Amino acid sequence: MEKLNSHQLRKSRVGDSRKKQTLIKRNQIVLVLDNILDTYNIGSFFRLADAIGAQKIYLCGPVVTPPNLKIHRSSIGTWKWIPWEQLQNTEDCLKQLKQDGYNIVICEQTQNSVPYNKTKYKFPIALVAGSESNGVGESAQKMADQIVEIPMFGINKSLNVLVATSIISYQILDSR
Repeated sequence: MEKLNSHQLRKSRVGDSRKKQTLIKRNQIVLVLDNILDTYNIGSFFRLADAIGAQKIYLCGPVVTPPNLKIHRSSIGTWKWIPWEQLQNTEDCLKQLKQDGYNIVICEQTQNSVPYNKTKYKFPIALVAGSESNGVGESAQKMADQIVEIPMFGINKSLNVLVATSIISYQILDSR
């Protein structure tokens, strides 16, 4: 399938993309967004999901969903090409994904987290990213098979949630 530039993606229609989505090779990874509130971040997660060939995005909690102008702009229209679903809460989403055989990998800084690049990953993977202010909720953390973090060497405690998830997702794919 030919690659589309940003202009073509923005102009593409949902109906057209549904017909062609089956032609896209998908990796055994889904993104689970735990109460991500910033619509520009949500749109950028769609771009990331497209870039890594994710199977799906789960938007959990009372969040804004497509179609939305800010999501459309920041995703450059990729929201029309990535399967997505909104769920009321992250825990129900993770329960279902565990039943479906997914390993739950959470991006979070905790006492139990390990460096993202020192981890063995087992596919299929559900990669969970938390809200910009509060991170991944504690009840979701309890459901994790692994909690990974990116070491920080400066004064700042953390990276933007999208940037961190991008780094970790490419590491996961490189580990195959």
